[in-house]
Amino acid sequence: MKNPLKDFEKLYDALPVVRSLPLPFKKAFDNHSRLKSLTANMINKHKTTRVPGKPRDFVDCYLDELDKRDSESTFSEEQLVAYVMNLHGAGTDTTSNTLLTAILYLMVHPDIQKRCQQEIDEVLEGKSEVSFEDRHNMPYIQAVIHECQRVANTVPLSVFHCTTRDTELMNYTIPKRTLIIPNLSSVLSEEGQWKFPHDFNPSNFLNEQGQFEKPEAFLPFSSGPRVCLGESLARMELFLFLVTLLRRFQFIWPEDAREPDFTPVFGLTITPKPYRMEFRLREPAREM
Repeated sequence: MKNPLKDFEKLYDALPVVRSLPLPFKKAFDNHSRLKSLTANMINKHKTTRVPGKPRDFVDCYLDELDKRDSESTFSEEQLVAYVMNLHGAGTDTTSNTLLTAILYLMVHPDIQKRCQQEIDEVLEGKSEVSFEDRHNMPYIQAVIHECQRVANTVPLSVFHCTTRDTELMNYTIPKRTLIIPNLSSVLSEEGQWKFPHDFNPSNFLNEQGQFEKPEAFLPFSSGPRVCLGESLARMELFLFLVTLLRRFQFIWPEDAREPDFTPVFGLTITPKPYRMEFRLREPAREM
């Protein structure tokens, strides 16, 4: 299953003139600018209603710190806008899109869905609800969730970075303050890094003993000290939501639905095309 986004990104990087054309990338950057404007407006509203020293949320806490800043402070309103956008994207849009991708592939691969539910039933037997700590006893579920993140490729351009000094990389000179846009589509489907780079297969994250193993090429949250702020939140949400859903329901591709279409919808994030689903209450759920 080839990823058309990878070819778009190569074209975007190689021919700067393409960046002005109404291609998916242009729409993504336009959406990013709009979200940035909406976030800035929200912060401005906070300024008019906040009570210093009595924060209601993260924005108020950050504004309190801005009041204390000195010449050496790294706090700024620009950083606050970026943080809020990262947390919003990691906690809502990206997580929901990844779950949509997960359910789509689990309906198309009922054997994988059944194996997930067997592991869930065994580990959670006698427990009323799942906890994040249960992931340590669910290697197959872990592999499936990570494989869903890999094929979903929800944020293909990752979190933008910027060089803090002149940098040499593989004989290329990158000046200070250069905007760096990682190409995660490439690394998440790189041949030689994955057992099945173009297929949906949880074996990409399982070793020979059937235990969960995360390859170094798994970078959906980017890498380095400026990795996505919402990584831990997203990982927890994906596990708890998906395990809870699979424990209680069986997801089935409707018989009267057309063939699954895996072509992604491009935007600020990547999401699968809208699809229909059928779900049934599982017997084990009624016994809890």
